[in-house]
Amino acid sequence: MDLTTAEGWGTMIYFWIIPVVLGDAIFPPVPSEMVVITGGALGAEGTVNPWLVGVLAAVASWVGDMAVFELFKRRLGHVLDRWAWGRRVHRAIHQAIAKAGRSSTYGAIIGARFIPGGRLATSAGAGIADVSVRGFSLCAAIGGVLWAAWQTGLGYFAGSTTGLPFWASSLIGVGVGLLIGVVVGVIVTRRRGNRSPVDEPADEPGM
Repeated sequence: MDLTTAEGWGTMIYFWIIPVVLGDAIFPPVPSEMVVITGGALGAEGTVNPWLVGVLAAVASWVGDMAVFELFKRRLGHVLDRWAWGRRVHRAIHQAIAKAGRSSTYGAIIGARFIPGGRLATSAGAGIADVSVRGFSLCAAIGGVLWAAWQTGLGYFAGSTTGLPFWASSLIGVGVGLLIGVVVGVIVTRRRGNRSPVDEPADEPGM
């Protein structure tokens, strides 16, 4: 199987979208944007259905957001501290909230996902702030649809206009998306370095 060709990927991209986008909900370095944009680029070549790529990405985004929201709404953050990897994840959540700010408004829930680390920060922050489940669920759904459409569209547009192989179109889409996300983050994120409302995880033994 040649993964440098669109045919080599085939429909395998469908099976990557859900776990990767779910993983990104709690661990931002997981490359969800890359996977969804690649799906869009493959769609431009006719290998996969870009609409299905977008739907899978939107659903996975909503499920991941709801999982993080419920985790912190129910004050279950301490559950992560039972394992070494959980403490690292908990600490990463703390850092993401501190960098992205503490806003739990509905607008932030929808829009902050376009900023690196913003999705995790707003989901956890909204849970801590006791935002209503219905309100958060609706905003997470709207945000997930917009995010999925944007990422899939980036890949599809790059693939349709450049005439390059799908992997090159994917890299272009990722670069454009990252640049725009950073610019938006610089503009709208004002509270850098704030103390996070998430309780700091206990240090690992020996630290």
